[in-house]
Amino acid sequence: MTQSAAKPIPDGMHSVTPHLVCAGAADAIEFYKKAFNAKEEARLPGPDGKLMHAMISIGDSAVMLVDENTQWGTLGPKSIKGSPVTIHLYVEDVDAMVAQAVAAGAKVTMPVANMFWGDRYGALEDPFGHRWSVATHVRDVSMEEAQKAMEQMGGQQMGGAPQA
Repeated sequence: MTQSAAKPIPDGMHSVTPHLVCAGAADAIEFYKKAFNAKEEARLPGPDGKLMHAMISIGDSAVMLVDENTQWGTLGPKSIKGSPVTIHLYVEDVDAMVAQAVAAGAKVTMPVANMFWGDRYGALEDPFGHRWSVATHVRDVSMEEAQKAMEQMGGQQMGGAPQA
């Protein structure tokens, strides 16, 4: 068998790629298509029909998916009663994308607002329990300006993220 000179990081991939465990990965793919304009790149169902591997692209980034499988110890956020992870998504129009995601079935956990760090930002939870922050960068802010604005707020937070 001849080995090819494979690239350590395949074309189109980045160094860090989210890999989501979902109760119903096929349904999750359809949700992400509607909510975030995802494109399906790959789907490998196992003998039982559950997805052993799938990949979508959102913007310029890949997201891998797999169905829950207790035998492998892979459980999604709903099975473990939440997730400590938030996937951040930069888009051209945060207001439109959040509205689109809500129409597809996402729940707003933080309304879109202008933030002191320069993003127009909001947060969602998808029907599979994964958390998403969605933002459009609207102005450049130095770390010093952001620190000063945060100190002036007195550390107040709403929905897990600082307010403008």
